[in-house]
Amino acid sequence: MKYILPYLLLGLFLSGQLLHAQEKFTLSGTVSNEESNETLIGVNIIIPELKTGTSTNEYGFYSITLPKGTYDIDVSYLGFNSLKKTINLSDNITQNFQLQESLENLDEVVITENVEKLDISTPQMSVNALTAKTIKQLPTILGEADVVKAITLLPGISNAGENSSGFNVRGGAADQNLILLDEATIYNSSHLFGLFSVFNPDAIKDLKLYKGGIPARYGGRVSSVLDIYQKEGNSNDFHVNGGIGFVASRLLVEGPIKKEKGSFLFGGRSSYAHLFLPLFDVNNVAYFYDLNTKLSYKLNDNNNIYLSGYFGRDVFNINNSFENTYGNTVLNFRWNHLYSDKLFSNLSLIYSDYYYGLNLGFVEFNWDSGIQNFNIKYDFKHYLNNNFKLFYGLNSIYYKFNPGNIQPSSDTSGINPYKLTDKYAFENAIYFDIEQKISNKLQLSYGLRLSSFLRLGQDELNIYANNKAVNFNEDLQIYEKADPIGTDTFKRSNVIKAFYNLEPRISLAYQLNSESSIKASYNRMSQYLHLLSNTSSPTPLDVWAPSGKYIKPQLLDQIAIGYFKNFNNDMYSLELESFYKTIKNRIDYIDGADLIANEAIEQVILNGKARAYGLELLFRKNKGNLKGWLSYTLSKSQQQTKGRTPNEIGINNGNWYYTPYDKTHDISLTANYKLNDKWELNSNFLFQTGQPTTYPVGQYEYNGLSIANFSDRNSSRLPSYHRLDLSFNYTPKPNKNKGYQSYWVFGVYNVYNRKNASSITFRENRNTGNNEAIRLSIFGAIPSVSYNFKF
Repeated sequence: MKYILPYLLLGLFLSGQLLHAQEKFTLSGTVSNEESNETLIGVNIIIPELKTGTSTNEYGFYSITLPKGTYDIDVSYLGFNSLKKTINLSDNITQNFQLQESLENLDEVVITENVEKLDISTPQMSVNALTAKTIKQLPTILGEADVVKAITLLPGISNAGENSSGFNVRGGAADQNLILLDEATIYNSSHLFGLFSVFNPDAIKDLKLYKGGIPARYGGRVSSVLDIYQKEGNSNDFHVNGGIGFVASRLLVEGPIKKEKGSFLFGGRSSYAHLFLPLFDVNNVAYFYDLNTKLSYKLNDNNNIYLSGYFGRDVFNINNSFENTYGNTVLNFRWNHLYSDKLFSNLSLIYSDYYYGLNLGFVEFNWDSGIQNFNIKYDFKHYLNNNFKLFYGLNSIYYKFNPGNIQPSSDTSGINPYKLTDKYAFENAIYFDIEQKISNKLQLSYGLRLSSFLRLGQDELNIYANNKAVNFNEDLQIYEKADPIGTDTFKRSNVIKAFYNLEPRISLAYQLNSESSIKASYNRMSQYLHLLSNTSSPTPLDVWAPSGKYIKPQLLDQIAIGYFKNFNNDMYSLELESFYKTIKNRIDYIDGADLIANEAIEQVILNGKARAYGLELLFRKNKGNLKGWLSYTLSKSQQQTKGRTPNEIGINNGNWYYTPYDKTHDISLTANYKLNDKWELNSNFLFQTGQPTTYPVGQYEYNGLSIANFSDRNSSRLPSYHRLDLSFNYTPKPNKNKGYQSYWVFGVYNVYNRKNASSITFRENRNTGNNEAIRLSIFGAIPSVSYNFKF
């Protein structure tokens, strides 16, 4: 950075000199949907004469400074008709644009925004976007459109197995992904233990996944950022849309509070398959429900306010003796203020809560745990001139962690009340991001984030000899819990441990010609929260823990380089990227670690490190009756935990081993074929290398017992995973664009009924006495039908 900085300052100085040498004015405003008056994100505003342009931000605002003159402005956005307008720029002008939706309502199987030549030159890389229309077209299990399942079809993104919760990005764990819904953190992104995601596609306005080149405004996780914005609602007319499926239905209502000034949106979704279980004399219950809300109001030309929320719950009940309830609650109040035609700001007040509860009737006690946070953030976007944009801001998050609370459910219960010690923390950050155009061929994006994490006082904290919560037994060559030698008590205002980290970010793009470019990026990121889980896929029972005296924050360094090209006037496009990343202080668990209701979790964890590297390819066909993409990832993901001293063996004898989410080969082929105006065919084909696992390689007898002898950690693999999904979309009246509209989706998940292994266990055959392997498969071929409508 110290060698680059002088050149960047020189570029800023020269940009300033040119600004004063020629009279310039600013064109700014918003771009919205003509039908709903809802602002649009990522719309391209291009001035062909000057070969320059800009795009709208997360709230539909744009600003560009140009020399005095008359210009033809091209405004374009995927799924909308392009707009051309002539502007006489002789003074600062506010110009709002409204775009009409394309009549081809289903003609959109593209996974990024408009691939304009301008996008080839921007330094943004390792970013994928999906539209709600694309997500709804993809074949899915039981016909329910799913955001998380959809993004796993992109390069560098997978999950830990069929029907598993969460997703893995570039060899990272699921807890290393920051998931935001209207800027609020979502801690568990799945319904029914991974069968569906918590995101209702009807309510989604924009979705981006950052795998690398992550702007400095994001922090707190080390693998990726999934940034989702909900729709604002229609401020012109009242509309309803929804769908009815095999296991779940959804309904979304939107309309004006005050025409062209304010709007509301309410979306509900629920599963109902459990209602039919009593017909088959089954007392078990499993269902989910969620609610999306948003209120928007334009106070005046310079001020807009938004209130958005999400509430979701899953309920799982077995014979009225075991009930499990979990879910997310988020609320966000936002204020957009335009200080000038070059300075845009957004203030957000955010509340986020994840709750997990158990009611164990057969032992008569209740359990609950969770995490809450309160977040205030203030972001500014400063459009200094056409070659230099400055974004900066700050945020502060207050956390409360509830590791567990046990209460008897009746007076006759033999269980005594027990409360694990609550934990508290503050996470703070300030940042700046700069986008700078050095020349017509070279553009830079660079920034810096200063983050801090303050572990606040708690009622009791264990003290250990030599500050070691884990002991190594040299005689048995195993790790064991250390016994505390005392406890410390703190006031809430005390700081037990403080961490500070500088997180530089830089990306660059060099345009080789009008249709191709090379890009490179470097990221450093910090993660102060840790998900305590000894499974490869997160479960609702997993508990989040903050960094502190015995748990260090994770630190990521990632570099990436890529080649990007458009072919045949954007008919085809190619994205080729390679990456390498390392993570310090990745926790791992000693053998036999007990994570449930563990008051002293530091006694079963060790700090290690992780690394991942790979090659990603994305080839797309963007136009014609046949559209789709081919995604391929070749990668490796490993972890290592060495001994703390030469006498300790570490985990897996201190050797590198594959993480549970390592997938050497990951291939996805997605296609959409328009048969005619009424019928469309959609398909997915997936192939993945089998998930790493640990198998027994032998056994021995001890005191009459047969003891299994296991191989090195994750040195074996499950069989390769592959399946084919198909669906047909049928639109009875394709040319009807007003009033009641509908379409059907007929699908088959796993067409050729592949019995993919979720796990393999070993047991003794009672008849022969021989050992045998048992494959557990979750899904075979599953047909589905859903009916979707809007009016």
